[in-house]
Amino acid sequence: MRHRGRNHRLEFMTKNAQSIETIEGLLNKIASEIALSNVGSSEGMVPIYSLLGDLTGPGSDYLELSEAITAVRGKLDKLLDAGAVFDGETLGTLGEFTNWAQVSLGNLKAGKDAAPFRQGQKKPEKAAVAPQSGNSGADADFEKTAKTADVLMEIKADDDRELLTEFHTEALEHLEQIESSVLVLEKEPQDPESMSALFRAFHTIKGVSGFLHLEPIHRLAHEIESLLDLARNHKLTLDSGMITLVLQSRDTISSLVGQITEALENGKTPDKLIVVSHLMVQARRYALAGTSGGNASVAAKSAVASAPAPSAAPTVLKSLDVLGRPEAAVVETKKESAENATIRVGTTKLDNLMDMVGELVIVQSQLSESAKGFAGENSGLQRNMGQLMRITKELQRNSMALRMIPIKQTFQKTGRLVRDLATTFGKKVDFVTVGEETELDRNVVEQISDPLVHMVRNSLDHGLEPSEVERKAAGKPLVGTITLKAYHMGSNIVIELSDDGRGLNDEKILAKAREKGLIKPDHQPSKDEIHQMIFLAGFSTADKITEVSGRGVGMDVVKKNIEKLRGAIEIDSVPGKGTSFKIKLPLTMAIIDGLVVRVGEDKFILPTTSVKVALKPQKEQIATVRGQTEILVLRGKTIPIVHLSDFFKIEGRAKSPWDGILVLIETFGRPYALLVDEMVSKQEVVIKSLGHMLQSLPGIAGGAILGDGTISLILDPGSILSHALS
Repeated sequence: MRHRGRNHRLEFMTKNAQSIETIEGLLNKIASEIALSNVGSSEGMVPIYSLLGDLTGPGSDYLELSEAITAVRGKLDKLLDAGAVFDGETLGTLGEFTNWAQVSLGNLKAGKDAAPFRQGQKKPEKAAVAPQSGNSGADADFEKTAKTADVLMEIKADDDRELLTEFHTEALEHLEQIESSVLVLEKEPQDPESMSALFRAFHTIKGVSGFLHLEPIHRLAHEIESLLDLARNHKLTLDSGMITLVLQSRDTISSLVGQITEALENGKTPDKLIVVSHLMVQARRYALAGTSGGNASVAAKSAVASAPAPSAAPTVLKSLDVLGRPEAAVVETKKESAENATIRVGTTKLDNLMDMVGELVIVQSQLSESAKGFAGENSGLQRNMGQLMRITKELQRNSMALRMIPIKQTFQKTGRLVRDLATTFGKKVDFVTVGEETELDRNVVEQISDPLVHMVRNSLDHGLEPSEVERKAAGKPLVGTITLKAYHMGSNIVIELSDDGRGLNDEKILAKAREKGLIKPDHQPSKDEIHQMIFLAGFSTADKITEVSGRGVGMDVVKKNIEKLRGAIEIDSVPGKGTSFKIKLPLTMAIIDGLVVRVGEDKFILPTTSVKVALKPQKEQIATVRGQTEILVLRGKTIPIVHLSDFFKIEGRAKSPWDGILVLIETFGRPYALLVDEMVSKQEVVIKSLGHMLQSLPGIAGGAILGDGTISLILDPGSILSHALS
């Protein structure tokens, strides 16, 4: 490159070392974009044009470089003005320019002159600028460039709060879409719908994060988007290594979005560096190796080996605009919006609406009771009250529907967990879901995630056979199957997790329970009781403790969480065939179907999900054990009796079981009979919290206001049994 004599050139090199470093970095970026560009596509044209513009400033001191930039940009100008795609000649010119500029800079550093840039001086070969392995110069240069993305995000929460909030609240939806699409593509790599959805998610995240100057998110999303664009255009096929890379990138972006959460909610700027460069380098190697016909997995191997573990992804919120999307994507979004119009409402507003509807239901019920004393059945007042009841019920149904969301999101997270755990255990697993669109209360969906995690771990670790040899010997397919179902049953929802593994080993469970002193040596429990022992705190049949299981805390968490949801769990296991867990849950946490019973002057409400049957026993059916504990003998089974009056220390009319009503209740496989004076009615009631002071009272789950205006306690059957028997 021309500069006025050698002495001047050396003086210039000394003063402009930073300028040369900037030029080298921009040339590496241009070379990388060219490597991913293809004849017949416009992908990469705008980034290259923009990078050439950035090169104009620092390159203005080098006459030949400045002239070459002008000539190359002129070619791109014509294509952009005509809305054309890359042709072979333009890509060849870009390749020549990049090679020439890199050689010329090297000569300049060595104190030598360089020849002016002339197009067509060498037959263009796209491979000349494409790094083919982790040891090539261009690849090393990109590693250096990628490390510039490892910076703390600059979040201007005060200046860009509205835009950041929009980006933040929709980011989770894109991250969820990424996870669900990837799990589909792992089974069907050519599925066009999932591929397009995956590409759009990364594309949108890239666009908006770039607009907000969220550098690590923008740079990482751009590399993954480029890789996915090649797969989308059938230039390469996603393999298991690429799938893992996309999931790791998704988790890393989730961690970065979590930092935005902290900034928006607590005003805390990021103080922890989340590394993204290793993922960027790995994505670039996959892309270059795939397009050059090489082995993408081998090319990316070194990046995998040096990759730091991504930070755990914190919980984030959901929403994002069409900022940064190309025009076609904007049109598509508007079309979708017109066809499926939605509006975002804060969950607090929905909860307040439900509370007010609950109050309306109570008042309507009280009015109906009051009206009975003032008019006959055919009066106008009764007809009006009937109309009010129908409107109230419809309003209640619609407001409840607002809180209902599909369980699909939870199923998708479970699918990701199965994939990761199967890799950890070295097992081949086919994960099948049924009923993903089943809807239930948002609060129930949020609280069922933890139990499912522990149940899936249990099925994979303890349920499925440890080796293919054992499965083959049992006459089973080498690939194990875990099935997750959701379906409605009356006013409840059932979530069923099953596997085709070894089934529960009753003898081993019983021996472990006796070893830990959980049951008496002479007691012979039933099959259901043995199965329920796996829910005891600290209980585990694992021979050794691993990072996933063996400490006896997993299934205990399952039981506690389901009890909080007023649910029940059943186990059906056949040795050598597999195990099925059925979780029965209420559709909503706000309203329950209740059986109203009376003891003395007080009324109580029993959740119907726990009630099996109610009966008035004969005296001959009642017996006592050791002169103290009363039991009911029913169909050859002995069932312990709990007096509700004794439990709450209130005066009841029924002193003996045959003087009252026995309500048979089953909680976690353990039946018992609850003695009450009489059954009053069955009705839907709105659950009311009793406040923090009364939250942990044994036997009580909440309160409700009945139609006659009286306050009634909602009973917790599981808590009653555990306290009564203790």
